[in-house]
Amino acid sequence: MAKSPVDKLLTNHPDLTHSNDVKVVSHVQREKDEWYINTLMIDNISVPFTYKRKKLYRSLKGARVNLTYYPATQQLAGLDMEIMKVVRVRTA
Repeated sequence: MAKSPVDKLLTNHPDLTHSNDVKVVSHVQREKDEWYINTLMIDNISVPFTYKRKKLYRSLKGARVNLTYYPATQQLAGLDMEIMKVVRVRTA
């Protein structure tokens, strides 16, 4: 049986986590240099999920998505803040 792209990612990178059918509560896009930084807030999770794109993307607010991500730390105003770096996002 052929492995799905997600299974291949999870096998090659054991620190990755995959979540299916999660609800997006908030989706913010802001421009930084030549990239758009996207921040998602997921229902019942207090940690932001972030990813970069070259172009603006339609709003995912209220949508159900499948996410592949790993934990990371981001420095914000001199404080270390836990975030989730998204490597793959697909609408469910």
